[in-house]
Amino acid sequence: MSRPTALSSGVELDARGIRIEGTERVVLCASLFYFRLPREQWRARLEQVRDSGYTCVDVYLPWNFHELAPGRWSFEGRRDVAAFLDLAQETGLYVIARPGPYICSEWDGGALPAWLGLDPDLRVRQHEPRFLAQVTAWFDQVLPLLAERQYPANGPVIMVQLENELDFFDCEDRAGYLTALRDQALSHGITVPLIACSGQGDIEGATGDVPGVIPACNFYPDDDSPDIEPEVRQYAQVLADRDLPLLITETNRRHRTLRRLLASGASLIAPYLQSSGWNFGYTPSTGNWGDPGNFMSHGYDFGGYVSSTGAERSEYAQAQLLARVIDALGSRLALAGSSVPRVPVTADFPTSSSPSVRDLDGGGQLIAVPHLGTAGAAPGTAVVNGVPVAVAADSCPLMLTDVPLQSWGYDGTLTLASGDLVAASDGVLTFSSEVPVTVVLGGNRVEIPAPAVGVPERATVEGLILVALAPEDAVRLRATDRDGTVLLADAQPRPSTAPSIDVEDVRRRVTEAHEERAGVHELPPALEALGVYRGRGTYRTTADLTGVDELLLVGAADIVDLSVGGRVHPTIAGFGAAQRIDVREAGGRVGVEAVVEIWGHANFDDARLPALRLGALRGLGSLWTVRGVTDVSALWTVHGHWAGLPAPVRGLGGWSSTRVGIPVTYRREIRSATASALHLRGVVEPVRVSVDDGEPRTVHREDPWVLLPAGTHRVSVTLPHHPSGGGLRAELLGLEPVTGWTCAVQNDDVLTGFAAEADPADPERNDIRLPLALEPGEEAWLDVDLSHLPPSDKGFAVRPAGAQIRVTGWAAGECLGRIWADGRPAFSGGDSNILWVPPGWSGLTLLVRGTAGPGNPELRTLRLEYPDD
Repeated sequence: MSRPTALSSGVELDARGIRIEGTERVVLCASLFYFRLPREQWRARLEQVRDSGYTCVDVYLPWNFHELAPGRWSFEGRRDVAAFLDLAQETGLYVIARPGPYICSEWDGGALPAWLGLDPDLRVRQHEPRFLAQVTAWFDQVLPLLAERQYPANGPVIMVQLENELDFFDCEDRAGYLTALRDQALSHGITVPLIACSGQGDIEGATGDVPGVIPACNFYPDDDSPDIEPEVRQYAQVLADRDLPLLITETNRRHRTLRRLLASGASLIAPYLQSSGWNFGYTPSTGNWGDPGNFMSHGYDFGGYVSSTGAERSEYAQAQLLARVIDALGSRLALAGSSVPRVPVTADFPTSSSPSVRDLDGGGQLIAVPHLGTAGAAPGTAVVNGVPVAVAADSCPLMLTDVPLQSWGYDGTLTLASGDLVAASDGVLTFSSEVPVTVVLGGNRVEIPAPAVGVPERATVEGLILVALAPEDAVRLRATDRDGTVLLADAQPRPSTAPSIDVEDVRRRVTEAHEERAGVHELPPALEALGVYRGRGTYRTTADLTGVDELLLVGAADIVDLSVGGRVHPTIAGFGAAQRIDVREAGGRVGVEAVVEIWGHANFDDARLPALRLGALRGLGSLWTVRGVTDVSALWTVHGHWAGLPAPVRGLGGWSSTRVGIPVTYRREIRSATASALHLRGVVEPVRVSVDDGEPRTVHREDPWVLLPAGTHRVSVTLPHHPSGGGLRAELLGLEPVTGWTCAVQNDDVLTGFAAEADPADPERNDIRLPLALEPGEEAWLDVDLSHLPPSDKGFAVRPAGAQIRVTGWAAGECLGRIWADGRPAFSGGDSNILWVPPGWSGLTLLVRGTAGPGNPELRTLRLEYPDD
């Protein structure tokens, strides 16, 4: 196996850790994304990261944020990533740059431009010339910006990540693909280490084992698991055997867990999304973490130490504490190896199944002792080398054992200290703890009482002064004098918050946003084929529904409001799953209209549904009239197990066998004079279906359909024998396509431009008072006057409340985001019920759309809230 090597630069990586210009460092890194924040807040957020004690930010660079349409590039305003990197340098932070081409990040399409899916021969994230040609165009734009800002010559960039969690993706030639990306980076003058992160521990799957591409690991463990340490140590050893450090490029945000990772050997710890942000406009993804998929909210917040509005949470102080421990130990920790304790450690509380330690450079160990109990519970007792020590619940003190103290002005060895060492100077050691601190020095043992806030506790042992501070004071520590007197920075007062305001008076526009005609098409095209990469489109036709009871909608993605004969059906958001639509009330020749809105393209690659595949297009899909339904559950021949010849004839799934879980194949001929759809009802486990001995495809319970052209076909269904599975039924739907579609589109630029036309004096607006009642499918453009509101340094949240509505908001010429207030699929991210207006952004325009459902569409209230967390 070839071993990656770090290129010569101011940054060097080897088994001992990270060296930046010859100085060994443990690097704490916070995700901070310029594209999820107003430009006006970049500096303040970067300074906030620096003040947390973290020394680095990692930042994705989303390809489709900068290439707005094929060949149309933008690096201005909020897209000026060069200015963001320069601010990071001015702030004193390092940067790990992650330009993709794929980034995931719950971002629209994982940052892959939507139009890539229009080329049937282009295969994303593959060693394939069409895709690589597109990547080259992106890298030609972005890599020079990074090369110009590499450390140490001209900027803060200390590493560049290629791709992202490729081990989750079915890449056919990983080595070829990563080699191509590496070579492009080198050709653009990237000299800092090139890294590639594994999402599920498959190092070779993430890097292709390509020389010059250094593996990193993403860990997202259960914070309460007792088994984190041995798993992480295993990867630390694997990488050490390659003479490389353990770089954790993504992980959980909780510092109790981060301490465990540090003790297990990590040289870089980069909890994902410590500093939260926003998915402005049409940039959220669809499909991640759902059943089978979900929608990302406008808020992008997973509980990091800084909220989306910039408020510091309790973990922020925990970050400062951990950073102080790292600083206090300095090169002792940065050069430390990872192992297990040399002294016995037991506990009367839930803790690690195998504690980790760092073998400190110069002697001694740092032991992580996690108390996995619930916050607020009583402290527990650990016994370290026979000495009982107190450990607070929901904590992970980093205890020192057998540490020589000569470099800190004391001729002796620290046998044990149970609190966090946050400062060390000549003859003075300062600890942080919320419980008593036990210190063993030479033959002396002393217990320092639990310090209260503002009341340090002190002890002296053989001339060495020991100081204990409450965690709240430790984060404000500026200096400790030789006599043990501490100097604390002033506490920062919490900002006051203004009360929420309910808006009642708004102005409703008479006009609607302009639609751009997009031609007449026999079958519904994808929105991307019409030039809409973010936004929405309308499909219109007429259909003869005489004698038709239902329609079949196939491949609709991603939000479809369908109206048939004037009846608006409930919104379809099935990620491309086939939908049967009851139209018995229509009859005759009727109008059909579908408004399709792109919430976002899939950011992951989920094979269960077509719209969840990476690179899948958006649009109406195909609409069919169902001309007949035939049960085809019987007369399947059985092949497999001990079935002999002639093949037995059974119902689908009806073969009896003692071989549970072993695949059985059922075959039969299916005839249809028209196109048809085979519907497998009762699918539990995935089954394999082939038509006319072609390549088998997997059919899931989420979308148990197979489309067939007219004619006679030999269909094979292979499924594991599952006698308790309930059996399968099969029906054949005869289909005729609905054709003759007239299309019109409104991309996000058109909608945003119309929203920006707000003029309070315009006579073509009506003053109205909430609540606002709408019909299903009806829309209202509302302008809200914000000029009379008190200012807020965190902006304010807009919380619409109502039934059966979707709301899109704009301010200061930019789309804020969208809310789906009722009857919606699953959401993830931050608060999915608010829009955020950043401080200084003027005006507010809302587009409210009524949807069909159990109640009548209504915008009941509009509340403006002043957030502080």
